Amino acid sequence: MATATHRVVRVALRGDSMLTHPRFNKGTAFTHSERKAFGLTGRLPHRVNTLEEQCARAYDQLSAREEPLRKNTFMQSLKDQNWTLYYGLLSRHVKELIPIIYTPTQGDAIANYSHLFRRSEGLYLSFPEQDDMEVDFLEYTKGRDIQLFVITDSEAILGIGDQGVGGIGIATAKSAIYTLLGGMDPSKTVPVVLDVGTDNKHLLDDKLYVGWSNRRIRGKAYDRFVDQFMQLVRKHYPHSLVHFEDFGVGNAQRLLDYYRPKHSVFNDDVQGTGAVTLAAMMSAVGVTKTKLSEQRYVVYGAGTAGLGITKQLRDGIMAIDRISREEANKRFFLLDRHGLVKESLGPSNIRESLREYVRPDSEWEGVPTNAQGEIGLLDVVKHIKPTALVGCSTHTGAFSEEVVRAMAASTDRPIIFPLSNPSRLVEVEPRLANDWTDGRALLATGSPFPPCKNPNGKTYDVAECNNALIYPGLGYGAMVTQARTLSDTMIIAGARRLASLSPALKDPDNALLPDFSEAREVNTEVAIAVAEQAIAEGSAGVDWDREEVRDRIAEKQWIPEYPDFIFDPMHGEGHV
Repeated sequence: MATATHRVVRVALRGDSMLTHPRFNKGTAFTHSERKAFGLTGRLPHRVNTLEEQCARAYDQLSAREEPLRKNTFMQSLKDQNWTLYYGLLSRHVKELIPIIYTPTQGDAIANYSHLFRRSEGLYLSFPEQDDMEVDFLEYTKGRDIQLFVITDSEAILGIGDQGVGGIGIATAKSAIYTLLGGMDPSKTVPVVLDVGTDNKHLLDDKLYVGWSNRRIRGKAYDRFVDQFMQLVRKHYPHSLVHFEDFGVGNAQRLLDYYRPKHSVFNDDVQGTGAVTLAAMMSAVGVTKTKLSEQRYVVYGAGTAGLGITKQLRDGIMAIDRISREEANKRFFLLDRHGLVKESLGPSNIRESLREYVRPDSEWEGVPTNAQGEIGLLDVVKHIKPTALVGCSTHTGAFSEEVVRAMAASTDRPIIFPLSNPSRLVEVEPRLANDWTDGRALLATGSPFPPCKNPNGKTYDVAECNNALIYPGLGYGAMVTQARTLSDTMIIAGARRLASLSPALKDPDNALLPDFSEAREVNTEVAIAVAEQAIAEGSAGVDWDREEVRDRIAEKQWIPEYPDFIFDPMHGEGHV
């Protein structure tokens, strides 16, 4: 983590306004001189605590709660009270608490959002109030230097689908990760939910549902609503980064493609998942001493994440191994609910975004099909003998023993990435894949799993292919350089830097990706690589030399340390 520098902040607030403002509240850490200056002496017990003491107390309180969802609500309450203490506690227990404030526990909090609701936590833009969107937008952001908007329409939340207005929870969680692991100042981030209704019948029938109880708006009306928001961002915060999160399969790639030439935008489900998977794959081929372009990839699950992974791997192959797009596409075999994506499925069963990956029927003569002419995973594996198998289907157990053994029979080090979240939906448990390949598999998963035991007695650490190892760094690197776009080459630069930090490159029995406890340092390295690339390709809006990027980022990263406050009623800060 970056080293703290002594900061002095002038503040115009006083009394209870200081204690109820999460940006300025120190609780018992206010010094005696600050208490006098801000009218707090009678509002606080006498002793002044250090942040370390406050974190110890908060951790004890957290530990008294056994259920993950209760821990999640405790952390949310803490964030509402004191940002520095919240992030200070998280930074001291990163690996333990990320699953509490993010996946998987945040998914449960989102599913129960209307019943757990206590106070608002971001910017809610509802379709029925679209005529007042600019007024609402400016009321929320006035006086603030906003550098990041994390926006969702909540249609495809964390593997649990359409969650309506509760999707604000994923936007706030992603924003928190940007701060914790990327160094983004929390006062410069805005989580946003576009409440365009919901098709979740459970929510529509729930009398306590707090969102707009209406079927989801689609088509041109939906596009106009999204564009209305994007135009406000471009008008008022032209140098900000917009992070799209958990949009449905029909909108995620489409919106990303539309807005990329116009503003600095990023879709974590498409690009973040792809980038961290590319990094893990680069580590795996580093272990096998082969090239990305020499692999045969089976991607099981061709939705938003699966297609994003495929495109990022393809782009990585093109950039690193210098082959054409057409040749790179030939390395991929995609399966969706109709099985292998091949010509004879017909146009009605093949989305436009999958067209360039369609396999010719001539490759599959004599391969068994079902009654509908579809080819399943096992027969694909037997026929093409893949070296890499990627799962993002949420189809529990899809990588069966027969599938895994068939793959392992034709490759020395099978690369198996069951990436579906949460862990109960994983395509294969790592310990089983490890057993069925006699410890030869190179593994990465989308959720944390315990180490596996190899036949030689050694322990094999399973890499957690978690987007949070890379997306905060990708976003921060683009934001800090005021890049006009987060380009494919910038993303690949970040992925290559992450791959270079792989423990497996030193010992093949180690994990393919760094441990999550190192996520802050890892994301800083990613941010540096992205910023250097932005400067090199001329898309940066700052006048820096590449050689000064590391120092500049260290200067600008926010860290959870209390500044000294001076009361200044005329010129001090008083708004988030």
